[in-house]
Amino acid sequence: MIAQLSGTVVAAGATWVVVDLNGFGLRAQCTPATASSVRIGHPATLATSLVVREDSLTLYGFAEADERDCFELVQSASGIGPKIAQAVVAVLSPEALRAAIASENIAALTKVPGIGVKGAQRLVLELKDKINVLAAVTSGAGAAIPPASWREQVKAGLEGLGWSARDADRACDSVAGMVEDDPATPVAVLMRSALRSLAK
Repeated sequence: MIAQLSGTVVAAGATWVVVDLNGFGLRAQCTPATASSVRIGHPATLATSLVVREDSLTLYGFAEADERDCFELVQSASGIGPKIAQAVVAVLSPEALRAAIASENIAALTKVPGIGVKGAQRLVLELKDKINVLAAVTSGAGAAIPPASWREQVKAGLEGLGWSARDADRACDSVAGMVEDDPATPVAVLMRSALRSLAK
């Protein structure tokens, strides 16, 4: 099991990062916030989870070990695969996920694309006894990369999480004012605001 990557970031997209480990590059699928929090040419450390399928090996990377642990726990619920689990940790912080499951907040869970009312009820039923076992772990995140086009990164990230191009454009419009007020606003901050606007 590959639990962590530490190396130099050599490439990054809306939902992936490539980390160079002394000449050996590993690509990890990430949430948009994690992907936009790293800086190309600078060191980064990602908590990781390796998903093994019959025809593929996919590495998922997270800014914090707590996010990785939530990603893995959510997949233990029936009907939840890595794509939806990644959307869960992109939309809900570990603390918000724990609170939603503990309080049976179905509305909060259905904000995640791909999870309907029945799926949210199943998450609560199957994870309520497990969710509070996870200990909160915090770790530092790198500096944001200056986006060539913040709108392209945010839109691609939202579409990668399951929203339609129309919804992604609408969310980008909702955060455009933040960029006008401060052109240096990190993409990770814009992504979180865009996600909040879609969750309303």
